[in-house]
Amino acid sequence: MLCCWPGETKDGAAEPSARAFEPVLALLEQFCPQVEVLRPGAYAVAARGPARYFGGEQELVGKLAEAAGQAGFGCRVGVADGLFAAELAASSSPDHQIVPAGATLEFLARQPVSVLGLPELTVLLPKLGIRTLGEFAALPAGQAASRFGAEGVVAHRLACGLDPRPLAPQPPRLDLSVQQAFDPPREQAEPVVFAAKALAEQLHARLLTRGLACVRLQVRVCNADGQQVSRLWRHDGLLSALAVAERVRWQLDGWRPDSERPDSERAGGERARGAEPPDEGISGGGITLLQLVPDQLVRATGRQLGLWGDAVISDQLARAAIRVQAMLGHQAVTFPVLAGGRSPADQVLLVPFGDADLPERPADRPWPGRIPAPTPASVYQVPRPAVVTDQGGDAVSVTGRAQLSAPPARLAVADGPDRAVVSWAGPWPVTELWWDPARTRRQARFQLITDDGRAWLAVLTGGRWLIEASYD
Repeated sequence: MLCCWPGETKDGAAEPSARAFEPVLALLEQFCPQVEVLRPGAYAVAARGPARYFGGEQELVGKLAEAAGQAGFGCRVGVADGLFAAELAASSSPDHQIVPAGATLEFLARQPVSVLGLPELTVLLPKLGIRTLGEFAALPAGQAASRFGAEGVVAHRLACGLDPRPLAPQPPRLDLSVQQAFDPPREQAEPVVFAAKALAEQLHARLLTRGLACVRLQVRVCNADGQQVSRLWRHDGLLSALAVAERVRWQLDGWRPDSERPDSERAGGERARGAEPPDEGISGGGITLLQLVPDQLVRATGRQLGLWGDAVISDQLARAAIRVQAMLGHQAVTFPVLAGGRSPADQVLLVPFGDADLPERPADRPWPGRIPAPTPASVYQVPRPAVVTDQGGDAVSVTGRAQLSAPPARLAVADGPDRAVVSWAGPWPVTELWWDPARTRRQARFQLITDDGRAWLAVLTGGRWLIEASYD
C-alpha cells in the first residue's frame, strides 16, 4: 500500500481544494491504474503491481516525487503493508519512507500509542504500562475488547497491522451498482450531483436489505466524447447519500482542463474562503452516464443520526460538515449520541459525523451508581463549587459506608446566596477507575431542591462539594 500526503505548492500556500489537487491525482494515475481517494490531497494505491513495472518501490516513489515536483507540488509518500501503516509512514517523514515487506508489524511496534488518535486510550494505556503499539498488539484480542470496548477493538486491529473494520467475508455476487444515463448530456455539474444523491439512496436501500454498508465506493462518469473518469472514494465512517454526492462534485470539479479554469483556481492559487465553486460547465460535450459501484462492504451496524439527535439531517448542514472533514480531518466534526455512564457528562458521546457505529458505552447496560431519572437539563462543562451544610452550619459529609453525617439543610452555589434545602435524594455512591491508583476517585451524588424552586445535581468528592448539573 502506497499513501501520498499533500505537501505545499511552490508559493507555499496550502491547498484544500479538491480541484486544485486534480493535477496530482492525474499524475498518480499515470503510474498506478487505480487510485483510492482518502480525501482531497491524500491518496492510496496498491503498490505491488506498479512497483514491479517500474523496477521497485524506491524507483516508483522517486518517479512520483519527481513528477509532483515538476507540477509544482510537494508530496510525502509512505509505503507499507497496510493503509494505517502507510499513512503513518507518510505523515512521519518529511519526504518519503518505505517500510520493507513483512516489516510492518516491527515498524508499528515502535510507534507510541498516541498515533492511534484516540484520546482516552492515549491517556489510559501508558498508565497501565502500555506505551507502544507493539505492547498493545501483544494483548489477546478478546481481552482488548472486553477491557477497552469497541474503541479497543479498532485500536488493537490497527496495532496488529489490520484494517480497522473487517470486510464482509462473502460479498454478494449480485451486481449492486446503480447508474443513470443522461439524454441529452448534462453540461452542468449540479444536475449530476443531484442525481448522485438519489442514486446513493437507491444503492443504500439495496445494501440495507442484505445487512451491508459501503465504506469505499467507485464513481464512474462518462461524457459525450467517450471519455471516462473513475475514482475510488473512502470514508472513515460510512458513505451517506450526501457524502457520495459531495464526492461526485469533487470528481466533476477536476474534470475541466487547467487551461479552462480561472487563474485563482490553478495550482498555486486559492479560491476565496467559503466561496462556492462556479458551475461553469464540463468539457467533452457533457455527462452521459453516472455509475456508483460499491467496492468495499462491511456489516451494517446502524444509521446516520443528526448532529443534534434529529432524525433528518438537512442537506446544507451535512454538506458543510463533509467539506470541513475533507479539509480538517474525519474527527473535526462530531455529533452527540446517547451513551452509558454514571455522570451526566459521560452519558453523551461525541461521534465523528458520518460514523454509524454503536457507542462504546451502550446506554442500555446497567450502570451501578447512576443517578435516576429525570435527566438534568443543563450540564456544566466545569462543575461549579458549592457548600452544603446541616442545620448547625457544619459541612455535610459521607462515610465510606455511604452514611450521611447529617441531612442537607443549606446550599450555596459558587458565589450565590445561601438557600434552604427543601427536599433532597441520595446519596448514590460510586468508586471510579479503581484499577488506576493515580486516577481513582470516590464520589457520592445528591439531588437537591432549594427554596427558590431550583433543582441541582451535586457531587461530593475528595471532601469538596460540586454542582455538576441543574434541572428545569
